Amino acid sequence: MTTLNNRFQVLQTLIEEEETNMENNWKVTKEALTAKCQEVLNLKKHHHKEWISMDTLDKIQESKNKKTATNNSRTRTEKVKGQAEYTEANKQLKRSIRVDKQNYVKDSGKLHEKEI
Repeated sequence: MTTLNNRFQVLQTLIEEEETNMENNWKVTKEALTAKCQEVLNLKKHHHKEWISMDTLDKIQESKNKKTATNNSRTRTEKVKGQAEYTEANKQLKRSIRVDKQNYVKDSGKLHEKEI
């Protein structure tokens, strides 16, 4: 009985070693491809409009994160809950953008009045 267990243990060890080798190979390949793509494509950072505040940029990132979480959810209840959170975050984001734009227009209008 112990020899049978030992044989299975050897097989289990071999399988685990192969999995870790494959995972390590994948990590190395992925890192190399990612680094080369970034080097070749020279990704540009997105420049936001001058009238968008930092608070609004944070809300944009929060909304993106919630959308990703919703898309990655596995169960229907998680998806419904995530969709509700995303909808609320998106509403707040739109309000914030609207306020920022209104403030920018007001400020630029005041600046033009001073020039005249």
